[in-house]
Amino acid sequence: MTDAYAGERTLVLLRHSKAEQSEEGPDADRPLSTRGRADAESAGAWLAKHGLLPDVVLCSTARRTRETWHGVAMGMTGSPPEGGTAGPRPDVQYEPDAYEAHPDDLLALVRRVDPAARTVLLIAHNPGVSLLSALLDPGQGDAEELRTTELAVHHGPARWAELDRGGAPLSRRYTARS
Repeated sequence: MTDAYAGERTLVLLRHSKAEQSEEGPDADRPLSTRGRADAESAGAWLAKHGLLPDVVLCSTARRTRETWHGVAMGMTGSPPEGGTAGPRPDVQYEPDAYEAHPDDLLALVRRVDPAARTVLLIAHNPGVSLLSALLDPGQGDAEELRTTELAVHHGPARWAELDRGGAPLSRRYTARS
């Protein structure tokens, strides 16, 4: 069987899971809700089931994105029934520039990823992450906003530094809902 994406890189975009609504304290400090934690684990199980284990994780520094990554990692290790092995430990990079970022800023983060990485998981916020999906595949990406805990899987060029507008077709989507 031939790998249709041989020589390409896989970029998985994930909008953070559902967070608690709070009018107290900074927005960046909002924790995940109970549903958000369960959905994050489900997203991780889906990634493991489909062989989309990240080599690199780029994660906003906001509490809800960090907690989303924790849940995804738990799901990839097989906590939910459909989970699987998480494989080698990914290089997790907490990026302050991913919070409230524009799509071009998120693209710049991805372009700096180690060229040896085959799969990158970017956990960020709307509208930036949805607009990045639309920028990478204008015909299929969803500029109308990814839902919480929605994954958008894009396949790009052989080198991260070459990733550009219209250069990474959207191949799959998944929305976790508990």
